Amino acid sequence: MPKLTKKLIDATPTPPPGSKPLILNDSDVKGLSIRLMPTGQRSFMLYYRTGSHKERRPKLGDYPTLTPEKARDIARDMLAEVRRGGDPSLQRQDERKAATLAEFSTRFMSEHADAKRKRRTADEYQRLLDKHILPALGKQRVADIDRAAVTKLHHKLRATPYQANRVLAVLSKMFNLAERWGLRPDGTNPCRHVEKYAERKVERFLSDDELRVLGETLTAMEDERTAPPTAIAAVRLLVFTGCRLNEIITLQWEHVDLANGCLRLPDSKTGAKLVHLNAPARDVLAKLPRQHGNPHVIAGFTEGGHLQSMENIWQRIRMRATVTLWEASPESTPGKLVVTLKARLERLPTYAEVLAEARAVEIKIPVGLTDVRLHDLRHSFASVGAAAGMALPIIGKLLGHTQAATTHRYAHLSADPVRRANDLIGQRLAEAMAAQERQNVVEIQFPAVNVNR
Repeated sequence: MPKLTKKLIDATPTPPPGSKPLILNDSDVKGLSIRLMPTGQRSFMLYYRTGSHKERRPKLGDYPTLTPEKARDIARDMLAEVRRGGDPSLQRQDERKAATLAEFSTRFMSEHADAKRKRRTADEYQRLLDKHILPALGKQRVADIDRAAVTKLHHKLRATPYQANRVLAVLSKMFNLAERWGLRPDGTNPCRHVEKYAERKVERFLSDDELRVLGETLTAMEDERTAPPTAIAAVRLLVFTGCRLNEIITLQWEHVDLANGCLRLPDSKTGAKLVHLNAPARDVLAKLPRQHGNPHVIAGFTEGGHLQSMENIWQRIRMRATVTLWEASPESTPGKLVVTLKARLERLPTYAEVLAEARAVEIKIPVGLTDVRLHDLRHSFASVGAAAGMALPIIGKLLGHTQAATTHRYAHLSADPVRRANDLIGQRLAEAMAAQERQNVVEIQFPAVNVNR
């Protein structure tokens, strides 16, 4: 029976799926062992008998969060308590059940969120805990929180359905772990049967005219130097690649493979990702200068860093693009305002000036591109592919989707065979009904019907 060490534990293979757990006993502390599950989980256990000869097998913690050395220390302390006539396992259960949600949240973050989730996900968990969950439920014991308390918090956030549902999801995960860790009985998750609010998914796609004016605006602002060149390049890359904003903002030159026309991202929302580069995207990257000592493609304003925020810059871009869009339609209501202001100011008016003029004459104007989010550029990339007749699995592959259902939102835009067949039938019917096209219509001969039958 060997001494449990990190080297020994790491070298011991995980039992195959469907087999029994593998138990390794420690030679230094009697009763201490580590249990290797087929799922990959490895947990330190301690076996002992109480003074009344009751058997106990408490779990001390999971490896590698709990090291062999620390597990031995805990086991020795518990065995010493047993020799004094105590039952440390029962005492630990009572202590855990007395923990408040605020106390439990510290363990939840350290052993689950920080250890097993991406940094941005863990940060979002902490934000929801600090802003919503702990102020409402933090002082209550984990074992005492019921469905009524969870429902009350969920209902309180009904004005923001998405936020309410995310809070519910985090709480549900916390209570699942509370059951697994012995703080609540199995099957008592109070989030069960709390109905989620309906969420309205925002799907904004840029039209051809909107894409045209966006391109014109980016070129104009680049020539005038009214926006950082890296920010303009970032917007163009978002349009041409369909990448997520964080994937472009944090992109490093070592991940760019222009020779093979791709980006090799070591990490993304769905893990490592290969992004194929089309000609316009390759052109943007080829023209973008590299800053000495800065590994990032979209360099920021701090030494060696990337651009931290795009929101203010994007707001200026989309406002100017909106005015350009209106100018291109001088017969429209906002177009007339732009033409009038342009003649008066002898320059293209700003969005704020057009808006002020509209309010002065009590005219309501459309939003233009002011409602377009940076993430909508990703939607637009997909919508163009769907409208061109590309198969949804191909679009999903280009976007890096791991679930087919994620790509299915673009199904209604697909130029599929059913739509093409419907268009052809409509065209033939319109031709048949137009008098001037009668000579091109092939009459359909129906067999005679005997009405006396």
